[in-house]
Amino acid sequence: MRIASRVSELSLHGCYLDMMNPFPKGTLVLVKIVAGDAYFEAKANVIYAQPNMGAGVGFLEIKPDSQAVLERWLDEAEQEKQRQSG
Repeated sequence: MRIASRVSELSLHGCYLDMMNPFPKGTLVLVKIVAGDAYFEAKANVIYAQPNMGAGVGFLEIKPDSQAVLERWLDEAEQEKQRQSG
């Protein structure tokens, strides 16, 4: 089953998926994130679910190439945050 959702609160260990009908806590999912030409994929576990809102997932397994993409995204976000604050 494929469900598109918005990703927020992205970190090295997981993220939040905005979705109306989130999977129950404990569900194993495959998270795929595409931004421009960059692609991230990780096996994850639903840590908590909020009906009509979304779910928090924890990454369980990330391949090295996806780990590099994630780290780059987080570095870029931190640099943008620093530019905006001062």
